[in-house]
Amino acid sequence: MGNKTPPDLPLSAITREDYRALSEFRYLLRRFLEFSQKAARGVGLQPRQHQAILAIKGFPEDRSVTIGDLAERLRILHHSAVELVDRLCEAELVVREPDPEDQRRVFLVLTDKADDFLARLSHIHLDELSRIGPLLKRIPVRENNKK
Repeated sequence: MGNKTPPDLPLSAITREDYRALSEFRYLLRRFLEFSQKAARGVGLQPRQHQAILAIKGFPEDRSVTIGDLAERLRILHHSAVELVDRLCEAELVVREPDPEDQRRVFLVLTDKADDFLARLSHIHLDELSRIGPLLKRIPVRENNKK
């Protein structure tokens, strides 16, 4: 995820409507994130704990999740992910299972306690997403005319 150069578009080609769309998108993202943080705290989790157990549960590939995978999904440094996993283990939300093929690596497995938290939080998050979704769809997106 490096810096990408913007498309070759003169600055004057960015319209007021483009700025409004970007502003509205960021506003709705911030609103959802604020909702999510409050919901996590409301059930006794830190927002980062909720993000981590959701990332583990919803990992897109059909394989076990490693600390490196979690770091990538949360966009944090590996050592920060290790510290987070330590706290998740202490809270009995995650257990580390050794990789049978590589003892240097561990897989992260959610506990029943984590699954219970996630079920409660996911239900209310899906409700909130259903409220915000239509607002996101109303944001005008211009077509990229590159050929």
